[in-house]
Order: sequence, then C-alpha cells, then structure tokens
Amino acid sequence: MEQFPIPAPQFDGASRRLEAGSVFDWFRQGWAIFAANPAVWIAMMVLLIVIYVGLAVVPVIGYLAGYLLTPLLAAGMLLACRKAVSGEALEIGDLFAGFRRDTGALMTLGVFYMLAMLLLFLLVFLSLGGGIAGGLVLANPLGVGIALGGIAVAGLIWLLLSLLIVMAVWFAPALVVFNGMPPTAALKASFHACMKNLPCLLVYGLLTMILCFFAALPLGLGFLVLGPVLAGSVYASYRDTFMTA
Repeated sequence: MEQFPIPAPQFDGASRRLEAGSVFDWFRQGWAIFAANPAVWIAMMVLLIVIYVGLAVVPVIGYLAGYLLTPLLAAGMLLACRKAVSGEALEIGDLFAGFRRDTGALMTLGVFYMLAMLLLFLLVFLSLGGGIAGGLVLANPLGVGIALGGIAVAGLIWLLLSLLIVMAVWFAPALVVFNGMPPTAALKASFHACMKNLPCLLVYGLLTMILCFFAALPLGLGFLVLGPVLAGSVYASYRDTFMTA
C-alpha cells in the first residue's frame, strides 16, 4: 500500500538538445549574475587565483592537487550563482561551500579528474617521447619527419582526450550538489549532455578563448570579471540543459 506523501522520483540526469545560439544567452546570464554583486565576485576570484597560483608553485603535486580540488571549488562557485539568482546575499566564504556539503561525492569527482589528467599526461609523454626518440635514432631527414609526426600525434591525443575528460566533468559538480546524483552517474550524465550539445560546447569554447584573449590584455585583470561571468554561464547552461528551476 502506498504511503503518502509519495516521494518524488530521483533525478535521472536526462538532458535536452539546445541550439548553438543558446550560448550567447548563457553569457548574458553570467554577466547578470556577476553584475548583481561584483565586489564579492571579484574578491572570490582573487582568492581562487591565489589558491591555484600557490598550488602551481609546488611541482607536479601542486598541479594534481589543483585537479583534485577543482570540483569542490567549482561547486562553491555554482552554489554562489544560485544564491545570486535567488536574490540572496553573497559571501566570500561561499567559494568553499563544496567543502561543507556533498564533500565526499565532489572529492570523488576530483579524484577522477586528477587521475584522468595524470593518465593523459603519461600517454602524451610516451607518445611524444617515442616519436622524438625514433627521430633521433635515425638521425636523417626521415627521422625529423618521424619526430614531428610524434609531436603532432601527441598534440592530437591531448586535444581529443582532454575534451572527453572535460565533457565528463563539465556538469558533474552541479548534478552532485543540485540534484544529489552519485559521482559516477553525474559523470555519465554530464558526458551524454555534452555529446548531445557538442555544437554548443564548441561555440562556447571558441567564445571563451576570445574573451580570455581580451581579459589577458590589461595585465590579466580582466579575469577577475571573466571568471565569475564564466561561472554564471556554466550555471545557466546547467539549468538550460537539464531544465531545472
């Protein structure tokens, strides 16, 4: 016999297909989220930059730690975006909200991201090293061609596999903190959503590269604005793709 109230069915990660033009609306919403409280967003970005620069100082371990912490910090930015959209007051400490809720699941995403990027680096290193070593052994024009071919193959491997990794991680933190999905299910749902909307992802990537170029011009200070705008655009893309309130 049914018990009332009947619990709502668990979110299954179903996504929808969007037009490439939706990307412009995501950036518009990202700007609106930033403009609602620019001072706090800039302070959060300063803190975020300090964290990643500090990690980068430590060879190898620092970079791996950066990948490990990315889902937790991304979750904090996304939760801050939801607060901004809801009209709630933002705090700098919102950046660390991922360390206070769903931490285990977000850390699991971080472990996946870290290991995936580490394996990718090793694969590219072996491909690059093998091509260059083969070229040096021949020590003739053919060897130069082999070396250049190895570099090209390594670059292609890095481009394709890093894109696949990013697609799996892109929506995963949002699906964990907003929909309570387990890490593995969130990674799968994120990957499927990105595959379904690959044109949007490519347009988004192109626009982001252009914006990063201009953000870097004023001594990199533009990233203090662009960072929160990108976070807001990711939040908007999540809501649009998964039709969440």
